[in-house]
Amino acid sequence: MRKVNREAPILVTGATGYIASWIIKKLLDEGCTVHATVRDLSDTTKYGHLITMADASPGNLQLFEADLLKEGSFVDAMQRCELVLHTASPFIIRKTADPQHQIVDPAVKGTENVLHTASATDTVKRVVLTSSVAAIYNDAIDLQSTPMKIFTEKHWNTSASVSYDPYSYSKTMAERRAWEITADAAWDLVVVNPGLVMGPSLTPRTDSTSIDLMRSLFNGTYKSGIPEFYFGIVDVRDVAQAHINAGLLYEAQGRHILVSRTWSMVKVAEYLFSLYGKNYPLPKRKLPVGLFYFAGPFRGFSWRYIYRNVGRMMSFDNSRAINCLNIHFRPVEETLKEHAEQLMADKLL
Repeated sequence: MRKVNREAPILVTGATGYIASWIIKKLLDEGCTVHATVRDLSDTTKYGHLITMADASPGNLQLFEADLLKEGSFVDAMQRCELVLHTASPFIIRKTADPQHQIVDPAVKGTENVLHTASATDTVKRVVLTSSVAAIYNDAIDLQSTPMKIFTEKHWNTSASVSYDPYSYSKTMAERRAWEITADAAWDLVVVNPGLVMGPSLTPRTDSTSIDLMRSLFNGTYKSGIPEFYFGIVDVRDVAQAHINAGLLYEAQGRHILVSRTWSMVKVAEYLFSLYGKNYPLPKRKLPVGLFYFAGPFRGFSWRYIYRNVGRMMSFDNSRAINCLNIHFRPVEETLKEHAEQLMADKLL
């Protein structure tokens, strides 16, 4: 593995994102020079928080305009960089009219664009790719086919498609393509695979899935009951630190599952209700499976998805992140509480 000079600029793509904003804050607080890409430099409302962070830190921030699907648009941002943290990717889990065009192509072609630019940039020594546990499994039922009934970095999602869970398909195809490109590259690739990312946000954007989930829990959407989905949950600050460690630790290599604990949405709701139930219409009970089979399709959940996920527990092996990236995962309780209170403080709940 190649050793990265932390004094050289570090490129972070998708800089206005939920995870990327925390990565940039941590790097700036450590005095690093950060090259950060945004889609539109004229839209200061989306990246103003980054400038504010930079002004209050010892680090240096330089912003560049780049588009995942525009060939060559990352060239200037990557100049003099030895480390590239590629977080930019569409995160759309709701139904779309054209998932191939709206989800899969930007993820795969965007990854190709960034990595081909890295190959053409002499200074680049390492790329850290933000993948997902969605590239490891598609449905909770997939756990039954694993030898030890636990998901590890050896597993790949083999059941997602453009028509069934296109977001998971996009993450799988993008990561597979990254490993293919790496075979002939002069730089090293390290991949992080986060679970459901929660925790306080630094960006004013409200289009993240974690914010949508929290708001739906607090606004009464599931007051009559919440389906028993299970997720591997991880704090956004731990995900950000994992990216940095994956880039700067000499020995880091391969894939890394980032999950603190697996919780059901029922348990999440119960915990939040114990803290805030007097003031918000949080769910108090589990939605019966039979009822969800009836109501689920009206909320965008297919019967196939319900059968393969509701009521099915999961388990993840996070030992590589702990042992190889030196990540000490925050308790889920801390993550949820601080996320909720950030949203309350920002008047988003």
